[in-house]
Amino acid sequence: MLTIRDLSVEIHRGDRTVRPVTGVDLVLHRGETLGIVGETGSGKSMTGLAVMGMLPSGSTVTSGSIDFDGTELIGLGAAEYRALRGNDISMVFQDSMTSLNPTRSIGDQVAEPLRLHRAMSQRAARARAEEMLALVGIPHPAERMGDFPHQLSGGMRQRVMIAMALICEPRVLIADEPTTALDVTIQAEILELLGRLKEQLGMAMILVTHDMGVVARHADRVGVMYGGRLVETGKTADLFHHTRHQYTHALLSSIPSLAQDRDLELFSIPGSPPDPASPQIGCRFAPRCPAATEQCRVETPVSTNGPGEDHTFACWNPAQETAVTITSRRFPESEPESVADAAATPRLQVVDLRKEHPVSARGLFGRKRSVKAVAGVSFTVQTGEAFGLVGESGCGKSTLGRMLVALDRPTSGQVLLDGEPISGLNARRLGARRAKLQMMFQDSHASLDPKMRIDDILREPLTIQGIGTAAERTERATELLASVGLGSSILERYPHELSGGQRQRIGLARALALDPDVLVADEPVSALDVSIRSQVLNLMRTIQLDRGLSSVVISHDLAVVRYLVDRVGVMYLGTLVEVGETAEVYSHPAHPYTAGLLAAVPVADPDAAAAPAERVRGELPSPLDPPSGCRFRTRCPLATELCAAVEPTLEAVGSDHEVACHFPLQPKIHPTDVTADEAVLS
Repeated sequence: MLTIRDLSVEIHRGDRTVRPVTGVDLVLHRGETLGIVGETGSGKSMTGLAVMGMLPSGSTVTSGSIDFDGTELIGLGAAEYRALRGNDISMVFQDSMTSLNPTRSIGDQVAEPLRLHRAMSQRAARARAEEMLALVGIPHPAERMGDFPHQLSGGMRQRVMIAMALICEPRVLIADEPTTALDVTIQAEILELLGRLKEQLGMAMILVTHDMGVVARHADRVGVMYGGRLVETGKTADLFHHTRHQYTHALLSSIPSLAQDRDLELFSIPGSPPDPASPQIGCRFAPRCPAATEQCRVETPVSTNGPGEDHTFACWNPAQETAVTITSRRFPESEPESVADAAATPRLQVVDLRKEHPVSARGLFGRKRSVKAVAGVSFTVQTGEAFGLVGESGCGKSTLGRMLVALDRPTSGQVLLDGEPISGLNARRLGARRAKLQMMFQDSHASLDPKMRIDDILREPLTIQGIGTAAERTERATELLASVGLGSSILERYPHELSGGQRQRIGLARALALDPDVLVADEPVSALDVSIRSQVLNLMRTIQLDRGLSSVVISHDLAVVRYLVDRVGVMYLGTLVEVGETAEVYSHPAHPYTAGLLAAVPVADPDAAAAPAERVRGELPSPLDPPSGCRFRTRCPLATELCAAVEPTLEAVGSDHEVACHFPLQPKIHPTDVTADEAVLS
């Protein structure tokens, strides 16, 4: 269906030439899903954009051929490409929020390809658009047709992007990181949806991602890119079980898993990906490869056939032939005494915390309503303890995190730091206490002032709190950089001059500037590559152990939470449905929602991926009008009339394990002779 031969792309920026793609060969067969994986800057997305004829300005295809079902795309005229793009070849872009037009309704945007390519009338195109929205799982599609992108959740927007891409029934679909920022349940639904529609429409698909678990479950073949080159390709099972390229081997070794030993550091690939503007001599992975020899540094490796059919790799010292032992450092045993002492005063205490956002009523006599973002959450965090919050997007995790550091005021309830309340304090009284509560934000690019240099960013908290002289603040900034593994040369740079991993480290360093007692980390590694993510996670764990820091880690990545935290709370629609020691909750989940989240986690093993998973299905109800009784009952396979009538409360199923469920998957510690249904009737 699609054949790419020796594709090379150059981007000219003034006197600087960037080579994001060099000599790429790919074949996509009819009805096949080809996964392309690699770190940021490896050339994955640029290859897809070259196929679509959508390379950025200043870009040139310097060599190669792209053959689409007998049509050569290189050199195709603009009008011919417009007739092809969106009709025969479509693309689902990574960021649905910026890819959708904020000024046009969903219905108009989904119907537009039909009017352009099929000359349909507006009425016919909108009718077909409504059918497509239903096909991709948008509930009440007729009502959603008039909505705008900002009115939809991230998962809904991604479904709209898929509907736009598929409405003309293309023969090739390029899905560029379609689920990167989505939680595990929405990710699983969208990937299953793409697979199902691929079968129905008989199309071929290129799945671009940095998640090896996603390709293990959903790709027929895999191509691994590094430094603009394709370094290994093969059938999914062959590539995972008979890995040959050292980079592929390192990628697979860097993935945190649900079975990860928390006492061992995650393996991380040393160094950084190559600069695409630097000269390309030898193997581009050689500076980071433990098996590299002089030949690797001076000679570009040639493509070699692997052990399986269609398995090729370009490596002078392939894995499984060159013995390279990957070892991980064991963390020192330095658990603070207060963590083990349940009677100690908690460092952080959350008591029946609630947050409601009023929503404007429609019409003169409209009923006033509110979004119940957090609805009665209570938990404690001891000194030196790491507490995790997991759950789907929209469950209230981030809102809760902002209240913990007093960035948002709760509607009711309290947050106590060392036994003293901080909720509702005025700015003057809160100032000194705020220094002890710091937050590491999800988007390091947006949370760092682009007009400030790194030294100013790190000194700013000290200046605001009146700590030290100018010289002492500069010295402190240098110390902070060293503590997060960065050199002092970065002090003179601006945020845009740093990589994503470096910016995330700066965000952590700034949060540590005032020696806080509590650090709240909101999705700290969700946007990072596998290798960079491992580096940041190891750093966070080391700092936590060295400083005895209490932390609250908010994430939809259950493997990340498993590695970082001692105890975990599972949130659903503003409430905690399960709380307990991380190992216990993960190995013996008591709530059906927790079990469903764990079942949806993609595993980087094609054999494990083939096993059926009982994951959470259906849509998250609106927090404007949550279900009565148990909020999870509308999606729960165990729900009965009792669940609709009575809201469950947290009850013990272990020494430090609680669940809010009428029919838990683990037995409660103190069962009664009276059944739950009999109790309701009485």
